[in-house]
Amino acid sequence: MSRVFFDISMSLDGYMTASGQTPDEPLGRGGDQLVAWAFGEDERDRRVLTEGVAGTGAVIAGRRTYDTSVPWWGADGPTGDARVPVFVVTHAPPAGAPERGVYTFVTGGIVPALEHARAAAGDKDVTVMGGADVGQQYLRAGLIDELSIHLAPILLGAGTRMFEHIGERHIKLEQTAIASTAAATHLRMRVVT
Repeated sequence: MSRVFFDISMSLDGYMTASGQTPDEPLGRGGDQLVAWAFGEDERDRRVLTEGVAGTGAVIAGRRTYDTSVPWWGADGPTGDARVPVFVVTHAPPAGAPERGVYTFVTGGIVPALEHARAAAGDKDVTVMGGADVGQQYLRAGLIDELSIHLAPILLGAGTRMFEHIGERHIKLEQTAIASTAAATHLRMRVVT
């Protein structure tokens, strides 16, 4: 069975977006610094991105992430030319979506979205990427196998915290990989059950 990753870029003080989010700045004012590593020239950053996309067979995102990101993702989704299927957890599908897009809207919650994503992924991994609320729901439900965190060297001070509402139980992690560049420290951690 495929593994389920939660993959996110985050500031050192735990924010996955800066404050002041708008449609033009979905990561908030200055929040683009969180993902600068993905667009830089450092080969180590490029390798993390390339390996992550290559191992992904399906993506799960929340509706807010979809709404703020689809202008940049377009019909191909966050994996670009790889066109990996994206399952969007939502209460109601949008009125319109990109023609010939990779998006499927799932209204039944996180479990049906995961079932659809696993079926689409086959032997590859499922990546939950984007949306603090959706990521927190998967963590609380114990459905995440590994975390892939790209820690940006910035303190944002405000925005959307990633690990704020994950419940009171401790989630033990085992570090499996680390790669450090000027733009990010890439951490991989397995959830210990």
